[in-house]
Amino acid sequence: QVQLVDSGGGLVHAGGSLRLSCAASGRALSTYAMGWFRQAPGRQRELVAGITAFGGINYLDAVKGRFNISRDNAKNIIYLQMDSLKPEDTAAYYCNAKKRILGADYEYWGQGTQVTVSS
Repeated sequence: QVQLVDSGGGLVHAGGSLRLSCAASGRALSTYAMGWFRQAPGRQRELVAGITAFGGINYLDAVKGRFNISRDNAKNIIYLQMDSLKPEDTAAYYCNAKKRILGADYEYWGQGTQVTVSS
């Protein structure tokens, strides 16, 4: 079992920055694929940034060049550095951990942290 705790959200003006953190307990994150998702009211949850256990990274096109995902396996934390924020980045952001073990998928979610970007 993995417990994920998201933090770092807040209210920021357009052009500002925030850094989200996802702290894990219960299992080491180093062997999990990790990601940050977001969900705005009335919209589907979407993957913003993902990082595999091997360090492969992918980003939603809308955030490329502005967001950076990283992981600190020693501290069991992943981060999402968000720069040049835009009002359309406003959403609840959720950390996700996923791993396949013996053919079964294990997936865990953080509780979410709200990011609000004012224009």
